[in-house]
Amino acid sequence: MPTTMNLSRRRFLNQAASVAALPILLGLGRAQAYPTRPVRLVVGYPAGGANDTLARLIGPWVSERLGQPVIVENRPGANNNVATEAVARAPADGHTLLVVDGANAINATLYDKLNFNFIRDIAPVASIMDVPLVMEVNPSVPAKTVPEFIAYAKANPGTISMASAGNGHPTHVAGELFKTMTGVDLVHVPYRGGAPAVTDLLGGQVQVFFGLLPTSIEYIRAGKLRALAVTTAKRADAVPDLPTVGDFVQGYTASSWFGIGAPRDTPADLVDRLNKEISAALADSKIKARLADMGGTVLALSAAEFAKLISEETEKWGRVIRAAKIKPA
Repeated sequence: MPTTMNLSRRRFLNQAASVAALPILLGLGRAQAYPTRPVRLVVGYPAGGANDTLARLIGPWVSERLGQPVIVENRPGANNNVATEAVARAPADGHTLLVVDGANAINATLYDKLNFNFIRDIAPVASIMDVPLVMEVNPSVPAKTVPEFIAYAKANPGTISMASAGNGHPTHVAGELFKTMTGVDLVHVPYRGGAPAVTDLLGGQVQVFFGLLPTSIEYIRAGKLRALAVTTAKRADAVPDLPTVGDFVQGYTASSWFGIGAPRDTPADLVDRLNKEISAALADSKIKARLADMGGTVLALSAAEFAKLISEETEKWGRVIRAAKIKPA
């Protein structure tokens, strides 16, 4: 027969096990109850852009699985900073989410004074898509390859204009990284967006542009622009014959990535559930095809992996911004 001491010890262990399991049970209960009202998905750009398109693509999928509407809310301004600050100040209950992108990592260094710290105040939830940039030139430029362009630029220092979609935009810092790694002297010409930059590239007012692939792909296919390489580590499915810049400039990579964030201190169980639902969406053939139409590739990372990517990107572009002394417009 068990002794009194054994019974007491068993009771203690049972109670300890119950206490240890309590946070898990509470988390399960919270995850099952979430969400209790519509979820806001905040977009830091006007309707029609890549961030907005992604929100309206992923939103209905998540809504169906959560059992609550996902309402896309556009809050444009300051290169995604207005939306990011709004979400950083929102309750950390999973009912307010943010479409994050590469600009967030750049802004951390580009702007001297922000009312938030992106890495500290926004919890990475799920990555969605990685979009290549393409190094492209006006057909009047004699270079047909990256090495030929480097040689041409070095033979004509300070005379070749490099377009961007704005100071500190991914299309700008990608070009500055290329300049740093190759030693070429290109004159930066910022525009208010990728479309006007492409217009002037077509017209020959500028000679080279590290543009987002979706913005230029039809002009490339029509032969109106000459693509030299994509900027990602691997070739892009949309233009499989194009080499990468890294094939010629060792270590060079640049891309524009997109994902979902939430206010810091959002419970881990809610982050895990959202990551699971969004990752399931990225495995859906129709959504994958739509992302491919946008010139992107699926980027399905865990929340921890996404956090690592954001940290690495923030450090990388911080170095480029400081070296090139880039300031916001």
